[in-house]
Order: sequence, then C-alpha cells, then structure tokens
Amino acid sequence: MEHPYISSLSSIVWLQQRDPAPGPMISDWLMEKGSMTRRLEQFCGKIIIHRIGEGFVTAASIDAGERKELPACERCWLRQVVIYGDNRPWVAARTIIPETSLTGEQGALADAGDEPIGRRLFTEEPLLRDYIHIGRLDQLWARRSRLRPGGKPLLLTELFLPDAPLYQHGR
Repeated sequence: MEHPYISSLSSIVWLQQRDPAPGPMISDWLMEKGSMTRRLEQFCGKIIIHRIGEGFVTAASIDAGERKELPACERCWLRQVVIYGDNRPWVAARTIIPETSLTGEQGALADAGDEPIGRRLFTEEPLLRDYIHIGRLDQLWARRSRLRPGGKPLLLTELFLPDAPLYQHGR
C-alpha cells in the first residue's frame, strides 16, 4: 500500500506564469538553490529519512508529466521518502533518476540508504539546476527541480507538509 504523503505527490498542481505567486517568504523557501536538507537542518536537532520505496521501475510506470522532463530511457531509479525533522513529517519527496544517469560518481545516488540524497547531490559545486517549478496541493506548497549532477539529469519533487518550517518561518 502506498504512503498517503507519497501518493499525494501525483495530485500537485504546477503553477503557470499567470497564477498568483506565493509571498516573498514562501518563495524564498521554494526557490532555494542550495541544499533543502541543509536549510531544514537549521530548524531541528535531527533529520530522519523514512524510505517509502526505492528501486528500479520501468520508465512507462512513471507519470507522463515527469517522464517528459527526463531523457527517454527504459528504466529509472525511483526513490520516495518522507523527511522528518525532530520526528515531525516535513517533506514528502520523490527522486527519479534515469538509469543512464547512474554511471560514474552518480551511481552512488542509488545507494543513499537512510541518508538524505541532498547530502550527496550538493557536494558538487556548483550543482546544475535547470529550473524550479512551484506547485500547490490544497494549502500545501511544492516544488520540482531538474538537477544535473555531473551533467546527468534527475527529477526531484518535494511537497512541504503542514509541520514544515516553511510555514512557520515562511510567512
């Protein structure tokens, strides 16, 4: 059975340019160009990753909207986690990495285990980020980025849950 936070990721509505933008404090969080893990760590004593699912899936099983953001491939590494700060769920996240991107140093991304993947991604300076899309799920904010560690693309979607510091420190 799918985790409710993870299954809700497919219901995010991605904002268009004509949609009202979030306020400046929320935007500051959503447009964070550095490591969100590092930013979250400033607001808690401990970050814990609860892995909901992780492993290879066929590209056909990935949502078409996400698939079009990545190069064509047969298989992808799919990692779905909930990030907890001081035992409170803060972020539901999904990372999709085409199998062709898991070569060389980037192969270690599939072995992150209980470590936040951001700790591995943001060791490379500067990490290339093609874009940040902002989205909503009811009253919750989300973002989606295509990152290119070592020039190889991956897609990262993050939904900020009700207890996330974004809402306490982003108003």
